[in-house]
Amino acid sequence: MPRFFAGVASCLLLLTGAFLLWQGRAQQPSLAAPPPPRLAAAPMPMTLSPIPQAPSADPKSKEQKRFARADKDENGRITLAELVEPRRKAYAKLDLNQDGKLTFEEWAVRTIDKFEDADADKSKWLTPAEYATTAPKRKAKPACSCG
Repeated sequence: MPRFFAGVASCLLLLTGAFLLWQGRAQQPSLAAPPPPRLAAAPMPMTLSPIPQAPSADPKSKEQKRFARADKDENGRITLAELVEPRRKAYAKLDLNQDGKLTFEEWAVRTIDKFEDADADKSKWLTPAEYATTAPKRKAKPACSCG
């Protein structure tokens, strides 16, 4: 019996769908013929305002500027000392005992200090909560001064 009612319902739905499809067919509306094209008037000459003098570009290329930054004594030559000097300060900051030799511990001092600061219970290992404190602090983005 339920199959009979399901069959009748599906037939009614099928007939309803066919009827709606038959009634819903769009008919082509008759479009009016397009108006004849107008003759274009002669183009009017446009007057352009004069362009102001553009700023002159720096004649030095990127490589010339880089060379000038490295040539500290401005003699047109870069010595090894001039090239290495900026790195000496960074090395001196890492060489804590000033012996001229950089050990792994001296090189990794920031990481070791960060670990020791995060290890609150001094167990020599970090829990997930302790490790979460080592995440880098994000700098706040400045608010938009639009407007």
